[in-house]
Amino acid sequence: MMANPLENHLLQATQVIENQLDAEIERLEKMDDDDFEVLRKRRLDAMKKAQQQKQEWLAAGHGEYSEVADEKEFFEACKKSKKVVCHFYRDSTFRCKIIDKHLTEIARKHMETRFIKINAERSQFLVERLRVKTLPTICLAKDGKTVDYIVGFDDLGGADDFPTAMLEWRLGRGDMLNYQGDLLEPPTTGQVAKKGNKIFGKPSKTKTIRDDGDTDSDDDDW
Repeated sequence: MMANPLENHLLQATQVIENQLDAEIERLEKMDDDDFEVLRKRRLDAMKKAQQQKQEWLAAGHGEYSEVADEKEFFEACKKSKKVVCHFYRDSTFRCKIIDKHLTEIARKHMETRFIKINAERSQFLVERLRVKTLPTICLAKDGKTVDYIVGFDDLGGADDFPTAMLEWRLGRGDMLNYQGDLLEPPTTGQVAKKGNKIFGKPSKTKTIRDDGDTDSDDDDW
């Protein structure tokens, strides 16, 4: 008895799709040469616009993961690009090297976003202004404003061996790139590190920035 309602529902859905296809075929059959020329011109214009956008992104440093030398270059990068992902790192912090590896791969895949890194120990003004207290910290900026932070590995599964797809997913959740997967469901995190078995870099004795953990953050306008 339950089969008939289900069958009717499927038939109705099929009929809707067929009607839509018939309508599209009829529309195409009624199109003349001028209509096709308009469509062709729109397609060419869209392709030219996309190519121009790509060239502008390349000129602004998109498509690669690069280092900015100081705060001035950081601000310039944020002015030139709508979306900027900046990794605050320290050479002695091993987890920063893990972030480097993943961001290098993601930068090649997502031309729409600028990916940069800056040495936290050499940019104290920026560190204090953005309240960076833990390394690694990834600052997410849109339109010259910080909108989010990824602090340590807590958002990435809490393990050192998280896949690149996990960081890509987290950046997609922050609307920093065009993520093609399910934003509601993170990818596989891999083996979860046991508590007390985390890998840390050695903190500098003369600095207050610490490795891993939590930090407070507020939005900052630049």
